[in-house]
Order: sequence, then C-alpha cells, then structure tokens
Amino acid sequence: MTDRVPAHQIAYARLRDMVLFGELAPGAAVTIEGLVAKLGLGMTPVREAIRRLIAAGALVMQGNRRVSVPRLDARALKDLGYARRMVETELARQALRASDAALIAQLRAIDLRLDAAIAAGDIPAYLRENHSFHFTLYARAGSEVLEGVAAALWLRFGPSLRVVCLGRGGDGADHHRRLLAALAAQDEAGLLAALEDDIAQGVSNIRAGLDAGLYA
Repeated sequence: MTDRVPAHQIAYARLRDMVLFGELAPGAAVTIEGLVAKLGLGMTPVREAIRRLIAAGALVMQGNRRVSVPRLDARALKDLGYARRMVETELARQALRASDAALIAQLRAIDLRLDAAIAAGDIPAYLRENHSFHFTLYARAGSEVLEGVAAALWLRFGPSLRVVCLGRGGDGADHHRRLLAALAAQDEAGLLAALEDDIAQGVSNIRAGLDAGLYA
C-alpha cells in the first residue's frame, strides 16, 4: 500500500497522528532531523508535512530547525471550545438520524477502551480512543464538510486533552455514557446536552492544566 501512496501523504498522516495522539506534547520541541529519522522518510516530504501542519495551526516553528505543538492560551482555548460546540453538535444531530444498534455497540466498545486508558494513565491510548469515539459518531452524519472542520479543530484542541490522564481538573462526570444513553433513546436534546457538557469538560480540564503550569 505504501508503495502506491506518495511519500508526502504518508509523512503528513504519520506526523498528524503524532500530534493528535500524544507523541508530541504541547510545548515540547523536536528537531526536523529527528522527525525525518523517526518517520523514516526523506527531508522533502517531512518538510511538506510540517508546512501543512503549521498552516493548520497544529505545529509552530521554534527556530533552530525545531518545531513544537503549540501551547493553548486562554483565548485560543475559549475560541476552540466555542467552535467545537457549534460544529460538533450539528454533526451529532445529523448522526442521530442515521444511528443504529451497531453504531451504539461500536461506541460503547470504544468508550470501554477509553476508560481503561484513563485508569492506566496511558496518554496515547486515551487520546486515540477519545478521538475515535467522537469521529466514529460524526462519520455517521455523512457530512464531509463539517467533519473536515471538526478534524481541523481537533488538531489544535485534542493534544492538550492529555491532562485528563494526568489528573488535572474536570468534574469527573462521564458525559460519553450520557451521550450513549441519549443516542439509544433517540433523545436529541439529551444527546446535544451531553456533547456540549463533554466539550465544556475538556475546556475545563485544559484550563486547569494551564492554571497549574502544566504547559509551562
């Protein structure tokens, strides 16, 4: 398969996953040469992947041929939370209309793995399963445009959710379970309320991490 996929696409997908799933922590700089060695690809496709992720706001250039995942400040956190709420509640509303028992079972299985990752303090597994939970639901909406917008927002917001596994902030409520119950009951109001509370909890967790100097 990789023989048929351009190297720049492979580099982008792998580097995007490193950002999304915790291999690159916010604020921790890594050299471009280090990324080339880690990805096992040439300098040109890796540079192109870095350029695309910088343009998306998922990476920043630090100088001295280093890049990092940006730390969120309070304004960016507030704006990203607002944008997520607007886009993802509409995706959830559309997904509800096309949901079925198989989707709910799939989401429950993902949520069990997510809970296990939190209990184990496994940051990459938590970030991966949390992303999978949301985007498995959103994919059912069938909206390529809105799902693409949500994916771009998660590139900037998602990496900072690592604080969940570090025990910083949050009320401990399991909004995913509420979401699943509402989905099973075809309760649109309950579904959207659970999703909005889940997004707000993520914002609260990250804000607590910022206040505690976790990203300093």
